[in-house]
Amino acid sequence: MSGRLPNPPFYEAGNVARADYWPDQQQMLVEAAHWRRRYTIAPCGADRFVLHLLLVDMQKDFCLPEGSLYVAGHSGRGALEDSRRTAEFIYRELSRITHITTTLDSHLAYQVFSPSFWLDANGRHPSPHQEINVADLDAGRFRPNPAVAPWLCDGDYEWLRRQVRYYCEELEREGKYTLYLWPPHCIIGSEGHALVGLVHEARLFHDYVRQSQSWTEVKGNNPLTENYSVLRPEVLTRHDGGVLAEKNTRFLGRLLEADAVLIAGQAASHCVRFTIEDLLGEASARQLRLAEKLYLLTDCMSCVAVPDPRGGFAVDFTGRTEKAFERFAAAGVHLVRSTEPLDSWPGLAGAFES
Repeated sequence: MSGRLPNPPFYEAGNVARADYWPDQQQMLVEAAHWRRRYTIAPCGADRFVLHLLLVDMQKDFCLPEGSLYVAGHSGRGALEDSRRTAEFIYRELSRITHITTTLDSHLAYQVFSPSFWLDANGRHPSPHQEINVADLDAGRFRPNPAVAPWLCDGDYEWLRRQVRYYCEELEREGKYTLYLWPPHCIIGSEGHALVGLVHEARLFHDYVRQSQSWTEVKGNNPLTENYSVLRPEVLTRHDGGVLAEKNTRFLGRLLEADAVLIAGQAASHCVRFTIEDLLGEASARQLRLAEKLYLLTDCMSCVAVPDPRGGFAVDFTGRTEKAFERFAAAGVHLVRSTEPLDSWPGLAGAFES
């Protein structure tokens, strides 16, 4: 069967805000078999047109108000509404979505973007939501925490000082941004690391109905580099010429195999944006036409905007994200809404006809 499907009977939109919500995964297997028969849904292996949905970091720390780095956007309900629309999109277009991949931001207690990794001039950990640049390091306003050196670089603190300065230099040289300190989030093994329940429920139901294997891409657990994009860490080399990290070329190849790649998730200003930047960059380097195959579900992602208690926002990445998305659209990427029929999206008219 082709076309839009209803939400399954077990779906409750209100569960999007429940931190304790987790679906009955065994019962979903039973429900999926019934759904498959009722709507005559073929296995994903029969798809003539391969549609790959990439869900970026839809984890509890980003998607729930009690999460340590909730992506509220300007409305205060940003990621909550994004998650609800994403789940409903999966159910509605379930017979057409071939594959789903979820990325998982996966962090440790001490990483280069963590306040725990740094000390200020008074020997205290800095507060989150501030930047560190080369000038700060040279002036002694910040320095790496010497307590991490024994287990991170065999106690060679001078090596660590040179490395973090080189790291900040590389970020500034590339012109993407300055090193930004985030509050602890998506710590491996924590509640906040898990997918938000409503989205996990939808992608698992898709797996069972379409008899497809969804995949998970883990990123972000290298202590010495950020990893916003699923395709690569921000810096690949060390100051001494050694290898710091590598690109995820395997997953890039998987995305390139699809006829269309749909992207949703958090945050639009960071992990979504830099994943798209890298997708376009890698395609250009390989002389491949990829932009026209990318569809950004703009109503299923929000920007980081940190409220100021005095009013407005202390930090707001919305403006620069809008400019980046304008560049993406100019390059041929499609900016769409999840509530619009797939058949109305540019390039997809007739793609699902048997």
